[in-house]
Amino acid sequence: EVQLVESGGGLVQAGGSLRLSCAASEFIFDDYAIGWHRQAPGKEREGLSCISSSDGRTYYNDSVKGRFTISSDNAKNTVYLQMNSLKPEDTAVYYCAADRTLHCGRYYFAFRPDEFDYWGQGTQVTVSS
Repeated sequence: EVQLVESGGGLVQAGGSLRLSCAASEFIFDDYAIGWHRQAPGKEREGLSCISSSDGRTYYNDSVKGRFTISSDNAKNTVYLQMNSLKPEDTAVYYCAADRTLHCGRYYFAFRPDEFDYWGQGTQVTVSS
């Protein structure tokens, strides 16, 4: 079973930056779509970005486009989310997810959380105003 471990969360002021990491227990990037999601208190889990296993293309939810960047380091089995220009409304628990059958594309953000094979435990990001 694949294990995903997120890290890098913390407290940052509005306008600041953080880089989140998602380390996988094994090499999965050739076969799995990897994505970042978040869940704020009282809100549904929201897909933010994904990276395609087939061609490395990246996709972003409009809510973070232009501010967040997803990348991967295959040698380290790790996916990153660089978050810039953070806003208080970005405060949430951030998760990475992996799935073997779901396709990373413009419809990725419509998938339900229960459709993904694997989730990490999450890392808290708090943005103060």
